[in-house]
Amino acid sequence: MSENGKSGKTPVDFWFDPLCPWAWMTSRWMLEVEKVRDVEVRWHVMSLAVLNEDRLDELPEEYREMLETKAWGPVRVVIAAQQKHGDETIGELYTALGTRFHNLGEGPTREAVVSALKDVGLPEDLADYADSDEYDTQLRASHQEGIDKVGQDVGTPVIAVPGADGEQVAFFGPVVTPAPKGEAAAKLWDGTLLVASTPGFYEIKRTRTQGPIFD
Repeated sequence: MSENGKSGKTPVDFWFDPLCPWAWMTSRWMLEVEKVRDVEVRWHVMSLAVLNEDRLDELPEEYREMLETKAWGPVRVVIAAQQKHGDETIGELYTALGTRFHNLGEGPTREAVVSALKDVGLPEDLADYADSDEYDTQLRASHQEGIDKVGQDVGTPVIAVPGADGEQVAFFGPVVTPAPKGEAAAKLWDGTLLVASTPGFYEIKRTRTQGPIFD
């Protein structure tokens, strides 16, 4: 087990892009895990736009258009909030954005972003950073920190948990829907730690046959 953080709980690092519905599912599971296990999530942004910027020509047209027109704004707003108001804003703002983008079906519109900022008591003018590259260096650094832990052949989310020797082991996922709650969340967490502590373990995967269930 890794050394505990300042709270005395085991830190779990979680990288997300607020646009991704699957990262949203995983993040809601991690909040459930916080209730049933002695862990504390530390939130970080990663960017689907940055992740895919060197292979846009290989992507389907619809997905490429989404990355070019919608993906930059939300992560830029979150990183601006972090830079101007501190790390503690990230998790709450992510919850507000994700609830509006996914659960309420508002999508990544400026109106949804402004409403999310109001929901958590942050200045509405942070929404202006959606069209600004002022904090792109910090955004890319946060993204790269997660990628350096897990490798390139992944998407979002990335989580880093304690491995057998106390060093962090990072991986993509788990991808799950709907987000498990209560004891089911605890069991998935315990299994996550189990595979993370297995030397040489890399991947379990099957074809997704169900879309995200926002409950």
